[in-house]
Amino acid sequence: MVTNGKKITKSGEELRILIAPLDWGLGHATRCIPIIYALIKGGASVWLAGENNTEAILKKEFPQLPFLPLKGYNIHYSKHKIFFFTKLFSQVPSIISTLIYEQKWLQKVVRKYEIDAVISDNRFGLYHATTPTVFITHQLHIETGNAWFNKIAQKINYGYINRFSQCWVPDAEANNNLAGKLSHPKKMPAIPVKYLGALSRFKKKEENNLVNDLLVILSGPEPQRSIFEKKVLAELTNFKGKVVLVRGLPSDEILLGSIASKIQVYNHLPAAELSLQVQQSAIVLSRAGYTTVMDLAILQQKAILIPTPGQAEQEYLADHLKQQRLFYTCNQQDFNLNKALMEAESFYTALPTAPAPFNESIIFNWLKALQEAKVLK
Repeated sequence: MVTNGKKITKSGEELRILIAPLDWGLGHATRCIPIIYALIKGGASVWLAGENNTEAILKKEFPQLPFLPLKGYNIHYSKHKIFFFTKLFSQVPSIISTLIYEQKWLQKVVRKYEIDAVISDNRFGLYHATTPTVFITHQLHIETGNAWFNKIAQKINYGYINRFSQCWVPDAEANNNLAGKLSHPKKMPAIPVKYLGALSRFKKKEENNLVNDLLVILSGPEPQRSIFEKKVLAELTNFKGKVVLVRGLPSDEILLGSIASKIQVYNHLPAAELSLQVQQSAIVLSRAGYTTVMDLAILQQKAILIPTPGQAEQEYLADHLKQQRLFYTCNQQDFNLNKALMEAESFYTALPTAPAPFNESIIFNWLKALQEAKVLK
């Protein structure tokens, strides 16, 4: 059996786990990194799947692991907030087509590569009738900005989630959670739900010298990533401090380098280097994506969070975090860097509270149960 040019053999004892993240931005892939490390630590043989930026970031982090090509959803957002749902709705046929494709793909892959279990981060089509499957999401409640649409979205959401064996939520189960009602809905799925705690590939250091006045981390689907990048670059024209800009383009090989005397630009940074840049920066400017929120919370880093226009989940999350006095947030339309920096300075009377950390025992117990079930077969 050969993949990625490597011969893959399987002993009778090892568990072969396939993990496939959604391709909407980089967050789904990066938050799977600590899970992958926990699976490896637990003795599992881990297989990865995806394409484009997902493939690039996971291959850089785990070059030794076998990787299978899996077509992404390739969702694009609208340029204007008012057309967000119109643009998204127009892509529904393509989304359904991808769901059907990945379901057929999984049937073949499980059989061909003898997969023992599957972990899907928000890929609804990766459930299986006879193989254990886990669905990862922080959105048990789907926020659309409209109560009527929320009910429809919730029904569709649970309709797919309940086809899996388990659901893992990257958040705390108790009150010290990050995602609010997104991860703690009034009604839970019918399948078992486990709260993993906050997932982050970053590790907090005890002491760090401040090197950067500002770190900008861009992410998310196009065209909004590029629109925000253009706006940020215009705002940085008159900024006097030292800036590091990470564009969130791991598969882009065009290097911009330094675009001004005090602005250093990277397409992408490995986890360890990005973690260091975050901790050596006075403040971070980024989207309000949930994975970014978890990373910043784990590092207890001050930040200015800008939700993607029209993305109700990020808009809710930004408002929730600001009300909880965890992070300063503002919208993209009214964004002014100098104003945001001044308001953030008065907002942060203390560092953000550290969230409940990743509970690896959930992964180890799951692997143990899979191994015991395998022995009994």
